[in-house]
Amino acid sequence: MEQSTIPEVIRTVPLEYYVFFATALFCIGVAGVLTRRNAIIIFMCVELMLNAVNVLLTAFSAYRSDPNGQIFVFFIMAVAAAEVSVGLGIIVMIYRNFQNTDVNLLNRLKW
Repeated sequence: MEQSTIPEVIRTVPLEYYVFFATALFCIGVAGVLTRRNAIIIFMCVELMLNAVNVLLTAFSAYRSDPNGQIFVFFIMAVAAAEVSVGLGIIVMIYRNFQNTDVNLLNRLKW
């Protein structure tokens, strides 16, 4: 009997379900970025879009039994961690100066 290298969870859930799930996550993130005014919520929606891409990369990688996609996810997570540290620092400084995180008030930063 031939043993498959695809994990049991991936074999029981069709690949299309992962694609639909990641698409829904990405669309929720895009809708949040386009409709919200709070910088923290926008920041969380960008992270949601990054996680949708990570889900797709992991699912395709496991489906094809190729670890390259999962390795690439670690690099995306490292970039996301750096983005979080810089982004939260900027948001905290904006809040300290304006006592608000509304992105519409950021036009005060213009020259």
